[in-house]
Amino acid sequence: MIVDVHSPIPPGPFYLPRGERTDPDGGTVADVEATPSTTGPWFAEAQHMGPPSALLVRAMERLPESRPGGAEAGWRLARATVEVLGVVPAGPLTVTARVERPGRTIEMLSATMRAGDRDVLRARAWRLAASDTAAVAHGEVNPIPGLAAATVREERPAGWLPGFMDAMEWAWIEGWLAEPGPGRGWIRMRVPLVEGEEPSALQRLMVAADCANGLAAPLDVQEWLFVNTELTVHLHRAPTGEWIGVDAATVIGPDGLGTCTATLFDADGHTGRISQALTVRAR
Repeated sequence: MIVDVHSPIPPGPFYLPRGERTDPDGGTVADVEATPSTTGPWFAEAQHMGPPSALLVRAMERLPESRPGGAEAGWRLARATVEVLGVVPAGPLTVTARVERPGRTIEMLSATMRAGDRDVLRARAWRLAASDTAAVAHGEVNPIPGLAAATVREERPAGWLPGFMDAMEWAWIEGWLAEPGPGRGWIRMRVPLVEGEEPSALQRLMVAADCANGLAAPLDVQEWLFVNTELTVHLHRAPTGEWIGVDAATVIGPDGLGTCTATLFDADGHTGRISQALTVRAR
C-alpha cells in the first residue's frame, strides 16, 4: 500500500464488522476488517495500538455474566493489560474473548486478536463487582485544565504517518507531538470504533490511553523508534464522555528500554492511570 505521508487519509470507522458467533466454551468470536484509519504513525501498514486495544476491551465488555445472581450492582473493569505479540496489520482480523476465572464478585477475562495464522495481541482484565463507596472515596489527583484552556492542533509533524492521527482530535494543554515530552492534553475519537456502533466511554479511554507515548514523545520519530510492547490501564471508576485527558511522561534508560506513565481524566476528573513498557532503538 502506497501512502502519501503529507495527505490525511479520509477517516472512517476503525473497524468494519464481518460477523460474530459464540464458541463451544461460551466465549465470543468476532470477525472484523481493520480500515486505514487504524494505521500509523510509525508504519504505513501497521495499526496504532489504540484501536485494537479498545477492540479487545469491547470484546471483554460484551462477555455475559458468568454466574447468574452475582454482581447485583453491576460490573466494572478495574484493570486491563494488552500484550503486543507482533505487528498488527490492517485487514481481516478475528477477536476471541472468554471468562477465564468466573466469580460472583471478581472475574478474570481474556481476549485475543488473530491476523491470519498468528496471534498478534492478547489481553487480560479484572472485572469486579461494583459497590457503594462514595462516602469514603478519596485520593484522586487534581484535574488537568479543561478543553476551554486547550489548543486544538490538526497538523501532523514531519515523520508521523497518516491514518490514525487523522481519525483523532487533539487538544493540547502542554507540549505537542513534535516537542519533547512530557505532554498534557485531551483526545477524542472522530470516528466509531466499529461501524454502526456508538463506542463506550471505556473503549474511548483505551484508544486515548495508548496515545500517552505519543503525547510524551521524548525523541524525534524520524530518527528513533520508541514503541510500547504492552499497555496496562488501572481504573478506580468508570470513565464517562467522549474526551479523555492524558497527562503523560516518558523515561528513556541507557540500554534501549523506556517507560511511559500517564494519569487519565474525563470531564468529571481523575479516572485512572496507565503504564507502557517501551523498546527504544535508532531507525
